[in-house]
Amino acid sequence: MANALRQTAAKTLTIGMIPADGIGREVLPAAQRALEALGSSIPKPRFVELLAGFEYFTRNGEALPEDTVQSLQHECNCALFGAVSSPSKKVVGYSSPIVALRKKLDLYANIRPVKSVAGAAGKKIDMVIVRENTECLYIKQETLTSGPNGKEARATRLITERASRRIGQMAFETALARPKPHLTIVHKSNVLSVTDGLFRETVRDVPNLPGINGRYDSIKVDEQLVDSMVYRMFREPEAFDVAVAPNMYGDIISDAAAALVGSLGLVPSVNAGDSFVMGEPVHGSAPDIAGKGIANPIAAIRSAAMLLEYLGHADPAQRINKAVEDVLREGEFLTPDLGGKSKTEEVVHAIVKRI
Repeated sequence: MANALRQTAAKTLTIGMIPADGIGREVLPAAQRALEALGSSIPKPRFVELLAGFEYFTRNGEALPEDTVQSLQHECNCALFGAVSSPSKKVVGYSSPIVALRKKLDLYANIRPVKSVAGAAGKKIDMVIVRENTECLYIKQETLTSGPNGKEARATRLITERASRRIGQMAFETALARPKPHLTIVHKSNVLSVTDGLFRETVRDVPNLPGINGRYDSIKVDEQLVDSMVYRMFREPEAFDVAVAPNMYGDIISDAAAALVGSLGLVPSVNAGDSFVMGEPVHGSAPDIAGKGIANPIAAIRSAAMLLEYLGHADPAQRINKAVEDVLREGEFLTPDLGGKSKTEEVVHAIVKRI
């Protein structure tokens, strides 16, 4: 994270709040309350309500209004995003606002920690998935034509040296901050030898870049094919520390890893660039439970803590994380996705009380 951003965030926190769709409107207020509970330990946050999402698109014909982008670029120094609905079939004129925001704000890294709660049952996992955020198949260049075999659908996959180098450096820096630095490069270059081959080679070459001068010598580096990565995560999750992957693989393995800690509702992330950072819970908009008051707010609250950490407020972030871990460990206030019967408000109240 650029020093200039941290210096600004040391004095002021202007946070763009983009609840977007479904349960995003329920979990983002929970994150705001957690931040407000920190009191004077952080600069007094100012929250700027902003619009985006599929539901906004259905009413206004655009998913990401220019006013939202301008506010993030010129008024806010960070943001929190709730959740976005993703229609499974093509909707003319619609494009995901979160994908667009990552590109417009150059948030090239999506960083997703997945950690089991101490004392909880099940296999132990403590890993960070560093996902390239701007390329791969998610550039959404698709065509549909007709040929001798009927309809033919094609998608362009873009992997560049620049993007692979940037995400590689972010992954090495993330691994360097861990107790036992270990970086796994995830790819499928045995089949996709050109695109995944470029990603693999570029990330592997990061320690040889000018100016590194042995900075990453303490990091153990290995590789894993994406399909066997998923298999090994379920069989022996303790084998992994930090994993770096192209966009689509990172999306898949981070959701798979979430199953090891019980729910997508627990897993936070930040979208990070050199001049802006945006927290985002990993879960979707969950239309089946939206409005019922049972959405799990923990991923959003943890995303707020990650936001603070990346802005240089490590101790307040740890206060939030400890409060969340205490509530999970005690097991009295859990939403239905974790096998409990608590409402969103009850979980938020328990966490805020402990903060």
